[in-house]
Amino acid sequence: MGYSVGQAARFAGITVRSLHHYDAIGLLRPSERSAAGYRRYSDPDLDRLQQVLFYRELGFSLEEIAVILDDPGVDPVTHLRRQHELLRRRIGRLEAMAAAVERAMEARKMGISLTPQERFEVFGDVDPEQYAEEAEERWGGSDAFEQSRRRTARYTKDDWRAVTAEAGEVLEAFAAAFAEGAPADGERAMGVAERHRAHITRWFYDCTYEIHKGLGEMYVADPRFAANYERVAEGLSRYVRDAIHANAAPHA
Repeated sequence: MGYSVGQAARFAGITVRSLHHYDAIGLLRPSERSAAGYRRYSDPDLDRLQQVLFYRELGFSLEEIAVILDDPGVDPVTHLRRQHELLRRRIGRLEAMAAAVERAMEARKMGISLTPQERFEVFGDVDPEQYAEEAEERWGGSDAFEQSRRRTARYTKDDWRAVTAEAGEVLEAFAAAFAEGAPADGERAMGVAERHRAHITRWFYDCTYEIHKGLGEMYVADPRFAANYERVAEGLSRYVRDAIHANAAPHA
């Protein structure tokens, strides 16, 4: 007999009024009716409702969602893949925003005046889609890329918080060693480099020493990656690269 409108609303965490509205505009019409004429929602109806709510969360209007879902050339799995990719991009954007807020709070506590560029860089011309496409072009099909994609697809909000916190701790450890003059090929810096490699292996993909060395080179050669370290301390990106190489040397 399917599910009543009240049950469907409770499952989805929305109001009965919303379901009535979706029915009225043709976005989600229940496929069944009881003998008394009440709406009854089938499992395929709930699948469509899930798609509607995903797209709503991503900022699409109800009119746009109707067009998207009624496209005969797109199957449900394709919708899920598209939504997953859009959500991953939003996560990346929100993480960047959170980091900017943290920098602003820290600057205020220390009495530091941020430059206009530093205040608004998170709103600049960085296109997350560009990086997603570039990553696929560079590493798509590789074992590491596919392994990372599979792992991160399962991560919850708490998982991403843990990833961000751990990455921040590693960056702080690199910055402290650099500021205190610890040599890049010394035990302390090499230990932080190993923590960095373990972080990547734990959360993304099996980061071999050879792969790690390649990442170290990219942190220096690519200005976008170098900026993550150089904004902390000038010369830090090269220090990280050198520590990574020194840590990898005994394992060559």
